[in-house]
Amino acid sequence: MNAPAGFQQLFRTSPVLDLIGPFLSKGNGADLVIGLRAEAKHCNARGTVHGGILATLADVALGYTMATASTPPANLVTANLTLDYAGTAKIGDWLETHVDIQKQGNRLAFANCYITAGEQRIVRASAVFLVAGQRESGSVG
Repeated sequence: MNAPAGFQQLFRTSPVLDLIGPFLSKGNGADLVIGLRAEAKHCNARGTVHGGILATLADVALGYTMATASTPPANLVTANLTLDYAGTAKIGDWLETHVDIQKQGNRLAFANCYITAGEQRIVRASAVFLVAGQRESGSVG
């Protein structure tokens, strides 16, 4: 696992995340940071990380951060995800998410996310989630 200090295997996974990953994380709740080391399997024909991989990383970071920011974790469903691609990443780059929770209401939740490659912000993402209730303690999304 080639990651900065403090990162470990993401606490929750799925078949699609296993296929794309490994996703790593540090922190929890509103301070959750999710990271991914860019590999050849993440890249398009131009040798840069595919926008779909970046969209998946943003969706996971936004959803997991929002869900675990409440106790018990919220059961959220992505209603809208918007991304602006401001840069690129290549094989070997460390990708990291930073989420800002805007509002978490009873029916809708809003958050923004930046994905960085090194010190450069390469994606700005914004999401709206439907709050579908609370999950059992320790369970996410």
